[in-house]
Amino acid sequence: MAAPSLPQTHYETIIIGAGMAGLAAGIRLALAGREVLILERHNASGGLNSFYSIEGRKYDVGLHAMTNYVPKGTKGTPLIKLLRQLRIPYDALDLCPQYGSRIAFPSCGLRFSNDFALLESEVAANFPDQIDGFRTLASEIREMNPFQLEGGRASAREAVQRHINDPLLEDMIFCPVMYYGSAEEHDMDYGQFAIMFRSLFFEGFARPFEGVRVVIRLLQDQFRSLGGLRKMKCGVRSIHAEKGRATALTLDDVTRLSANRVLSTAGSVETTRLCDDQNEDAQAGNMGQLSFSETITAFEGQPKELGWEDTIIFFNTRERFHYARVPSSEEVDPTSGVICLPNNYDYGDDRQLEEGFLRVTAMANHDDWCALNEQDYTARKEYWYAQLMQVALAQLPALPDGKNFGERILAKDMFTPRTVRKFTGHLNGAIYGATDKQKDGTTHLENLYLAGTDQGFLGITGAMLSGISIAIRYLL
Repeated sequence: MAAPSLPQTHYETIIIGAGMAGLAAGIRLALAGREVLILERHNASGGLNSFYSIEGRKYDVGLHAMTNYVPKGTKGTPLIKLLRQLRIPYDALDLCPQYGSRIAFPSCGLRFSNDFALLESEVAANFPDQIDGFRTLASEIREMNPFQLEGGRASAREAVQRHINDPLLEDMIFCPVMYYGSAEEHDMDYGQFAIMFRSLFFEGFARPFEGVRVVIRLLQDQFRSLGGLRKMKCGVRSIHAEKGRATALTLDDVTRLSANRVLSTAGSVETTRLCDDQNEDAQAGNMGQLSFSETITAFEGQPKELGWEDTIIFFNTRERFHYARVPSSEEVDPTSGVICLPNNYDYGDDRQLEEGFLRVTAMANHDDWCALNEQDYTARKEYWYAQLMQVALAQLPALPDGKNFGERILAKDMFTPRTVRKFTGHLNGAIYGATDKQKDGTTHLENLYLAGTDQGFLGITGAMLSGISIAIRYLL
């Protein structure tokens, strides 16, 4: 591996990872005139939210929607706060709001949009005996400060059950919230639940017309313009500890760097295991177990021409919603998941994606996918692509022209937990990281801090807020 050609061996602050949290933290430090170096093992920024190209088509990874959307001029919300902290103009994001989404269960469906009143009216119509409790729950969440960095864990299931006693409505609320941010099986921390409930239902979904690369480009350009240094293909092999402090980093090419402070966005367990004063199985009980697969299909025409008008569908086909690690040998659980149609955002009268896109996400077993040889891996991807497409088409209106959807397919791809682990470094391919979050961002070393997924702020907006909050609290 080629040497990273770094200009020096000591830095004021080193950030591990050029994802949303790492880039946002780097910008906040650079704005304050601090010297900062970001190290990234791969050749693309974005971490869990990036993009790639195949034969000229660009595919987003991670970004179904940018949550926490609010219109320009809204005050006091997470999105507006982070843009102010990063000195990025609102219009630069080119955010286009969703048309509308739904939660689809066998016996009931709930529509929602960026106007919370729609979801409230849907609950009132479908669960008239639960609407008072639902409104009380919503009021309780509005009054919470979910972004506080202190506080212990509280069960979200127990909190919701204080207000709602219908298991179906409870499951329908948890389905989108969990799929967009829970590292825990069956339940989640109430503070995390409140963050996601706010970001999905009180605020909402939007997408830059050109996808996640707009966000990445803005962050990279801002960091670079402020004099920040970012080195790609430059991973960290180990963190050296002495007398309770991180003293140096050894890179993949054995270059050794030192820093006054280190901020890691690699994950809690992963960061701990980089430290040479810890055992290789440190935090074994805190490893995330939940991973996902996703199919991405480019097709002829626009979804609306086919009667497919939803932006995102959170679906479940079981009697009860089951959010848990997929058992060994099953590879994928097709009984619940997320269907996303990126065309179905309000891009304006004069813009639209040139081709239709359909994405289908479902939970998957990391160990099964990583155990396959290349030939079997390709074959199982083909099999599960077909299965997930069948599941998705069952949730969508039948094609009006009577054609088989397969005749419309222009290109397709699929990623698996193996892909997630390769490009994020998360053990078990756990997209949402460890089960127990370190809200205050501290570690066992006094000058080593965590930001990102395992600090507990979720989604693209949450990740950037995480980087900003830790930078302000500890590094400035």
